[in-house]
Amino acid sequence: MGRIDERFRSFINNRWLVFVAAMWVQSCAGIGYLFGAFSPVIKSSLGYNQRQLSRLGVAKDLGDSIGFLTASLCEILPIWAALLVGAAKNFIGYGWVWLIVTRRVPALPLWAMCILIFIGTNGDTYFNTAALVSCVQNFPKSRGPVVGILKGFAGLSGAILTQIYTMINAPDHAALIFMVAVGPSMVIIALMFIVRPVGGHKQVRSSDATSFSFIYSVCLLLAAYLMGVMLVEDIVDVNHSVVIAFTVILFLLILLPILIPILLSFYMEPSPMEESLLVVSHKLEAGKVDSPAEEVVLSEVEDEKPMDVDLLPAQERQKRILQLQAKLFQAAAEGAVRIKRRRGPHRGEDFTLMQALIKADFWLIFFSLLLGSGSGLTVIDNLGQMSQSLGYDNPHIFVSMISIWNFLGRVGGGYFSEIIIRDYAYPRPIAMAVAQIVMAIGHFFFAMAWPGAMHVGTLMIGLGYGAHWAIVPAAASELFGLKNFGALYNFLTLANPGGSLVFSGLIASTIYDREAEKQAHGPQIPHNTGSTLMGILDGVLGSEESLKCVGAVCYFLTSLIMCVLCIIAVVLSMILVYRTKIVYANLYGKNRT
Repeated sequence: MGRIDERFRSFINNRWLVFVAAMWVQSCAGIGYLFGAFSPVIKSSLGYNQRQLSRLGVAKDLGDSIGFLTASLCEILPIWAALLVGAAKNFIGYGWVWLIVTRRVPALPLWAMCILIFIGTNGDTYFNTAALVSCVQNFPKSRGPVVGILKGFAGLSGAILTQIYTMINAPDHAALIFMVAVGPSMVIIALMFIVRPVGGHKQVRSSDATSFSFIYSVCLLLAAYLMGVMLVEDIVDVNHSVVIAFTVILFLLILLPILIPILLSFYMEPSPMEESLLVVSHKLEAGKVDSPAEEVVLSEVEDEKPMDVDLLPAQERQKRILQLQAKLFQAAAEGAVRIKRRRGPHRGEDFTLMQALIKADFWLIFFSLLLGSGSGLTVIDNLGQMSQSLGYDNPHIFVSMISIWNFLGRVGGGYFSEIIIRDYAYPRPIAMAVAQIVMAIGHFFFAMAWPGAMHVGTLMIGLGYGAHWAIVPAAASELFGLKNFGALYNFLTLANPGGSLVFSGLIASTIYDREAEKQAHGPQIPHNTGSTLMGILDGVLGSEESLKCVGAVCYFLTSLIMCVLCIIAVVLSMILVYRTKIVYANLYGKNRT
C-alpha cells in the first residue's frame, strides 16, 4: 500500500503531468482567435459597421495581451488562484456578451461592449502566464519545445472549440459565444490545482527526449486529424452522429499525452541520475545542505554533462554524473558558478523588467514582434470579412484553418529554433526572421487574390504568426532570465494589441469602409437625389448593407502594407541576430563540443 501511495505522490508531482495539464489549459486559452468566427453575429445583431467592429477587435487584443496584473498575481498568489480569477473573468465577460447578443438583457453602448470583450479575453492572460511560468520553471533546459507546444495548443484552441461547436449543432450562431464563456471556465477549474511549479529541474530523465518526441507526434497527428475532419465536414454533408464520433476521437487525441506521466510514475523506475538528484533534494528539504551551492548544481548538471553520458551503462553513467556534481560543488564554493555582478546583469542572466527596458535588444524583440505578429493578428481579426469579400460563405472554415496552421507554426517554431541553438549555437531570432519572410509572402498572396489565395494565405500567415509565439518567449527567457519571466513576457505581449490598434483598428478598417462606401454610393449616383441622400445617411448611421465590401479591392492595399511591415520586421530581427551571436555562442556553444 505504501508503494502505491508513493507512486501516486510521484504522479501528482511529476513535471510531465503538469506539462500535459498545461497543454489542456492552453487548449482553452486561445479564445481571441475565435473572434473572426463570432464577430459577424455581433455585427449583425448590434448593427455595427466595420470600424466599430474593429474597435471590439482591438479591445479583444488588448485583453489578450495586457497581463501585468496577471504576472503580479502569479508571483503573489498561488497559481491556482490566478487561474480561478482568469476563469471568472472569462465567464463574466463573454457570458454578458452572449446575453446581449441574444437580446436577453438590454444592449450596451460600444464602449461598454469593448470593456466586456476586454474582460472576457483578459482571462486568457491568466491561463497563458500560469501555464508558461510553471512549465518553463519545470523544464528550464527545454524552453523552446515547451513554449512552442504550449503556445501551439493555445493557437489550436480555435479549431478545437469550433469542432465542439459543430458537434453541438446549434442553429443559433450566438451559441458559439456561450460555449466560449462556459467551456474554458469549466476546464480551468478542473485543472487549476495541477498546473504549478514542482521543482522539475530535479526530475531529469534520460527518457525526456523520447517523451518530447511522443508529444510532437501527437501534435502532428492532432493537426492532421483536425484538418482532415474540417475538410470532410466542409465538402460532405456528414451525419450528426459522424460529427459526434469525430469529436470523441479529437478528445482522445488530446488526452493521449497523459500516458507519459502515467508510465513514468507507475511503470518505470527512476533513472540513476534522478535518484542522485533526489538524494540531494531530500537533504535540501531536511535543511541538511552542506553548501548553498547544492541547489545551483541541481540545475546545472543536465546542461553541463557530455551528450554521450546517457549512452553509457547505468553504473558508469551514475559515476560520471556524480563526478560532475562534485566539480560543480567545488566551483560553486570557489565562486566560479553564477557570480553576481554589482553593475547589473549581463545578457543571459536574470533581469528585472526595468533593467530590460533600457536594453536595445529588448526593444528590437518588441518592435519586430509588433510588426510581425501585429500584421498576422490583423488577418486573424478580419478573416471573416476577408473571406466574405472574396465570395466564401463559411468564414469559420478559414478560422479553423488558420488556427491549425497557427498551432503547427508554434510547435514547429519551438522545435526548429531549438535545433538552431542546440546544434549550431546560432541566435534563436534567426527563426523569427524566417517566419516573417513567410508572412510577407502570405500577405502578398492575400493582396493579389489569386485563385486559392485564401488557402495559401492562411497557411503562410498562420505558420509565421504562430512561430512568433514560440520563438519570442524562449528568446526573452534566454537573454533576460527566468526570474521575472512573467513580467517580461506580459510586456512583450503588448506588441499584439499595439500592432492591432494601428494595423486593424486604423488601416484595415478605414480602407475597408472607404471601399464599401464607394461600392454602396457609386452605382446610385445616376438615380434620384432621394436615393443618394439615403445612401449617405446609411453610411453615416452604419447600416450593414452600405458597409459591406465585395471583391479583392477590400483588402488589397491593407495586405500590401502588411507585406512591407513584415519585411521591416525581418530587418529588425536580423539586427538582433547580429547583436546576440556572442551571447548564444556562450550559452550553447559548449554543447557542440
